[in-house]
Amino acid sequence: MRIEIKLQITDDDGTSLAKDDVLVLEKGHHHVEEVGLSLAEAKDLLARLQERVVSAQASCFVTEHRHCSSCRRRLRKKGSYDTTFRTPFGDVKVSSPRLYRCRCTPANSKTFSPLSMLLISHVAPEMLYLETKWASLVAYGMSVDLLRDVLPVGATLNAETVRNHLHRVASRTEAELGDERVLFIDGHRSTWRGLPHPDGPIVVGIDGGYVRWREDDGSHFEVTVGKSIAEDQGDRYFGLVQSFDAKPRRRLHEVLKEQGLQMNQAITFLTDGGDTVRNLAADMSPCAEHILDWFHITMRLTVLGQYTKGLAHHDKKAAGDIEAHLAKIKGYLWNGNVREAKFRLEWLVDDLDLLESDYPGLKAFRKTAGEFQIYITNNAGTIPNYAERHRYGERVSTGFVESTVNTVVGKRFGKRQQMRWSKKGAHLLLQTRTRALDGTLRNKFENWYPGLAVNSDTRSSDQIAA
Repeated sequence: MRIEIKLQITDDDGTSLAKDDVLVLEKGHHHVEEVGLSLAEAKDLLARLQERVVSAQASCFVTEHRHCSSCRRRLRKKGSYDTTFRTPFGDVKVSSPRLYRCRCTPANSKTFSPLSMLLISHVAPEMLYLETKWASLVAYGMSVDLLRDVLPVGATLNAETVRNHLHRVASRTEAELGDERVLFIDGHRSTWRGLPHPDGPIVVGIDGGYVRWREDDGSHFEVTVGKSIAEDQGDRYFGLVQSFDAKPRRRLHEVLKEQGLQMNQAITFLTDGGDTVRNLAADMSPCAEHILDWFHITMRLTVLGQYTKGLAHHDKKAAGDIEAHLAKIKGYLWNGNVREAKFRLEWLVDDLDLLESDYPGLKAFRKTAGEFQIYITNNAGTIPNYAERHRYGERVSTGFVESTVNTVVGKRFGKRQQMRWSKKGAHLLLQTRTRALDGTLRNKFENWYPGLAVNSDTRSSDQIAA
């Protein structure tokens, strides 16, 4: 079986611009693997089509700009050079003529290249999007392998190029952020009453993770990640390296704005109680509620419980008394009785200080108990009645953020492979990775390049016209 694929290109008035054979295939039909186009044939076909389409578009654009926009005089040609345009369907070389400027239009340069006005970047926006999306989800080298497997991309594509392009995209999003502010509460109560009825409440969980630092072997730096869950909007991720980021609060505010945050809208921040995350969410909204998540309380109580089990091997009576103390502390905290919980913690710390035992972990036990007492004291104002919130179906824990930390940080930043990162590189990757995960990366590209929104419509021209 012989298959001939032909291409015909016409301009707007119906004049034929190109008509030639694109690909000729000799196909069998006796085996299942012969049915349809093979991946290699499809990639070859796409590359050939792309080359002809891009060349025709570039030629038309140059022709339209061959005359002076003021006096319509034909511009003289100085010379021509080839420029490469990188697309998802191969690198295309196009001829780019250089023209003399008309005398009626003074300018700093005597010549110009019309094609530079069209190809403002040598990388097609859709190629940039694909590189950024996949490099945000998997390693740079794996992204290159993936793109090469399914698309006829250029042979020069490599991990360093993909990384540089991702950084370019992330830097552009960074440049669009507004100024950092200490206070994001706008207006006053009288204006808030006049606002439209807000959408459902927003719950924001914020936590941290650690990434190996490239500049100091064996050390780590902290990354802050979070998830914002809006009742009537899509969920959003965000992430940053706070020791590098100059606009952490602005970044969080923009995420909330994209979810429709108003000054009269209920919003709950669930955090681990650390100063960093607590300050990040402070003064973001007059209707904000800040809660110490139950997960981090129980995590610390579990550690104290493990020490108690170790003590039981040396002093059963003391361990039994401490175990009873811990159970009551947990009960008081669960029911929001912070005052009684603090008293019980005080007694626990005093009892441990007076305890005489040969338990080898006693010193660490005392230290951990003291740290837990300070932790509860510092966060007393953010401890609600968890039992009541739980009964009404309200969130009491950032367990969903723990999975977010693993999703955003662990699965890409080499938790197992022990990859090492610079603070800048990790921060920029977090900006694109969070958008790739929550599905807003494509929207960002469509804002920059409106034509991509049209290209996203996969219906046929007949369906669109109908």
